[in-house]
This record gives sequence, C-alpha cells and structure tokens, in this order.
Amino acid sequence: MFGKYSFEDLKVEDKTLATAISFKPIFLPHSSGRHAHKRFAKNAINVVERLANLIALTARAGGKKAKSLKIVEAALDEVSSKKKDNPLKVLLTAIENSAPREDTTRVSYGGILYYQAVDISPTRRVDLALRNLVEGARKVSFKSTTSFYEALADQIIRASENEPKCFAISRKDELEKHALASR
Repeated sequence: MFGKYSFEDLKVEDKTLATAISFKPIFLPHSSGRHAHKRFAKNAINVVERLANLIALTARAGGKKAKSLKIVEAALDEVSSKKKDNPLKVLLTAIENSAPREDTTRVSYGGILYYQAVDISPTRRVDLALRNLVEGARKVSFKSTTSFYEALADQIIRASENEPKCFAISRKDELEKHALASR
C-alpha cells in the first residue's frame, strides 16, 4: 500500500467480518467507482479505499479523493511511527474492535412503537466502524491545533487498543447497551 506497507500476515480474526473486509493488494487505493452499481461490490474494495471515501465526504477533504488519500497515507505513517507495527494490521484490529454487533430498530405493533434488538450485517458493521473512526477524528480536529491525519491516527490506535475514550469504541458500547436494553 502506497509502496510502503505490506499486505502479508493480515488476517481477519473476527470470522463474521471476513467477507466484508478486503485487503486486496494494491499500490494506490482508487477504483474509480467501478463498484457503484453492483450489489455487495464494495465488500471487494480495499478497506483503505473505503476509509478514504468516507474522509472525502468531510469538509477537510472537500470531496477530493486525492486529498483524502493523502490524509490516509499520512495517518498510516503516523500509526507506523507510533506503534512500530504494520499500520494496516493496526487498522484491521481497530475495525474489528469498533464494529458493533447489535443495533435497534423501531417496530410498530398495534399502534404502539417500541424498539427491538437486531443483529447487524457484516457490511454494515464495517461501515459503522469506519464512519465512527472518521467522525471521531473530525470532532477532535475541528477548531483545534490537531491536524486531521493526527486525529485519525490517534483514533485508529485507540480503537485497536480497545480504549473506551475512543469515539468509535464509545459509540459501539452505546449502541450495544441500547440494544441490550431493548431485548
């Protein structure tokens, strides 16, 4: 990845996420939207590109894919320098740790609305994990001296260590606690 990081020894520990996480070896994660109109095709896209796509939606990148890829590359460099490990492995662990397992849905029965706990599909689990990592980085870096890539690297490291102060981990715990109360 980016000519720096190896895809070897990357293994998804959470077997339920194995179909939704792809670390297909590529140099530059840019598929040019070839997956857009195919069902479940985003599962075959590299997770780093999915992360870059979510960053491109933020105001920092302004919808520019190239700018979001530079942010991801800088964040992976930061993770590599802080953890002294393959940053793709750290990212994989962060996604596995911050992917919620249960959510709630509204059910109407006899005119009464109540919440019911439901399992989350693997694709949605990965999407929520990535979205929460990016949102946490955005909140930390907004109106702050911390740059976006530093905040993203910090969120990835904290999520890989399963720290409760990490935004993605706290959101996961909050979702699962709400689902537990709705059983």
